[in-house]
Amino acid sequence: MADLLNVQGLETHFRIREGYVHAVNGVSFHLKEGETLGIVGESGCGKSVTVMSMLRLIPTPPGKVVAGKAMYQDKDLLKLTDDEIRHIRGAQISMIFQDPMTSFNPVLTIGRQVAEPLEIHMGMSRKAAFSRAAEMLELVGIPGAKERLNDYPHQFSGGMRQRVMIAMALTCNPQILIADEPTTALDVTIQAQIVELVKRLRDELGMAIIWITHDLGIIAGLADRVNVMYGGLIIETAGVKELYSHPTHPYTIGLLNSLPRMDATERRRLTSIDGLPPVLMTAPNACPFSPRCSFVMDRCRKENPALVNIDTNHQVACWVDSNTGRPRE
Repeated sequence: MADLLNVQGLETHFRIREGYVHAVNGVSFHLKEGETLGIVGESGCGKSVTVMSMLRLIPTPPGKVVAGKAMYQDKDLLKLTDDEIRHIRGAQISMIFQDPMTSFNPVLTIGRQVAEPLEIHMGMSRKAAFSRAAEMLELVGIPGAKERLNDYPHQFSGGMRQRVMIAMALTCNPQILIADEPTTALDVTIQAQIVELVKRLRDELGMAIIWITHDLGIIAGLADRVNVMYGGLIIETAGVKELYSHPTHPYTIGLLNSLPRMDATERRRLTSIDGLPPVLMTAPNACPFSPRCSFVMDRCRKENPALVNIDTNHQVACWVDSNTGRPRE
C-alpha cells in the first residue's frame, strides 16, 4: 500500500536571544491509509513541533523549517502557497489541539466554530453548515446537540470541549487526523471515553491517525505503529506489539520500565530515567541520550547513530545492543 503521507529529513529551528534551538533534527516517517501512528516521548522532544512544522503552523519568526519534505498526494506541503495549504488544513488533514479551552474562540458560539470549516472548504450555506454541525456534535456524543450550537465554549466541560474539538476536526471527513495529546488535561474516565470515541470514528470513517502523547498506556491500545522521539529525533520505530514486547533503545526501555504493569508476575518498583532532557542549542552531533544512558560508550559521545533495521519493520538508532550491552555489529 502506498504511503498517504511521507515526511523526510524534517528540521525546524527557533531563533531566541541566545541563538537557535534545534527543535527537530532530521525526522523521517510515513503514514499509510487507515493506519494509526503513535508518536511518543517526554515533553520537549519535538513531537508537536514535528506535526506543526509539517502543517506550516509554526510561527515565523521565531520558528523556521530549514530542511525536509512532507509529501501528501504527490505534493510537498512545505512548498505549497499559503492559500494551497489552507485548502488542505482542516479539510484533508485535520488536527485536534492539546488544550480545548484555548483552541476555541471564546466570543464565538460553538455552532459558528464547528460550521465554519464546512462553509470554507465544502461551500455549504450557513443553514446547511449548522445542520451538519449538529449532526457532528451528535456523532461525538454531545447531548442536546442542536440546542447547544448557540452555547459558548465556557459553557462546556473539559471533556465536552474535547468532543466538540473532535467534531470540528471531522466535519470535512479528513483523510488524516492529527491528535496532539488530546487527553492530557482530562481525568482518567474522560480520557478513556475520548480514546474509545476516536477508535470508533476511525473504524467508521476509515481515516488515518497520528496520535501524539507521552502516555504509552494510551498508545498500547490505539496505535498500529509507534515512533519514539528524543532530542528532536526518532530513536526507535516499530509495530506497537513489537515495541512493547521487545524495546531496544535504552530510552524506550526506560519509558516502559516507568509504567505500572497489570501483567507483572511479581511486584517491582517503578524506575525513573536519571538526568535531564538535552538543551538543543546546537545540532546533535552525538547521541542526545548518551548523558543519561547506562549503556553509553565512547562512540556514543562522538557520533549520532542513524536508524538501522534490527527486524522486520523495527528500526533503532543506537550504537549498543541493549540485550547484550555490547557494540552493535
